[in-house]
Amino acid sequence: MNRVALSATLLGGLVLALSAAAVAPEPHRDRSPIFGVKLPHGYRDWTLISVAHEAGSNNDIRAILGNRLAVRAFREGIRPFPDGAIIARLAWRYQSSPRNDAVFPAPQSFVAGPPVNVQVSVKDSRLYAATGGWGYGQFESGRANMDRALVQSCAACHAKLDNKADRVFTDYAP
Repeated sequence: MNRVALSATLLGGLVLALSAAAVAPEPHRDRSPIFGVKLPHGYRDWTLISVAHEAGSNNDIRAILGNRLAVRAFREGIRPFPDGAIIARLAWRYQSSPRNDAVFPAPQSFVAGPPVNVQVSVKDSRLYAATGGWGYGQFESGRANMDRALVQSCAACHAKLDNKADRVFTDYAP
């Protein structure tokens, strides 16, 4: 092969490689990194398990929802949670309500502000054996947060809980 043909072949290969890299699909933004957890279909219609206020730098209010298996486990005190249990934690900024407070004799009304995120915990003791049977995902505006360190920190924090809680922070509020 002469130099011109070789150069053209190499140049063509480089152009193809660069083109392929330019159109390579972005990571699956519907699945969390590491665990592959997705936002479950219809999770906003699930049963309310509890509510919480997280103070400090988070300063949010949360609704903790569960699918049928998770709610049954909470209500009946079943631990460890059965495989297939899914818990979704929806968070909003915690803020005062001047409009509501105008009705009361003193400032006392706090409401959900802008949404923060949705965190999902999925129980599958085989798939997530290395993290106590739980897989985690965090979603902002419906898209998975692709920060691997953030998602890995979920497992590390939940691992600090005792085994009686099966790595779940939420308590059932009857």
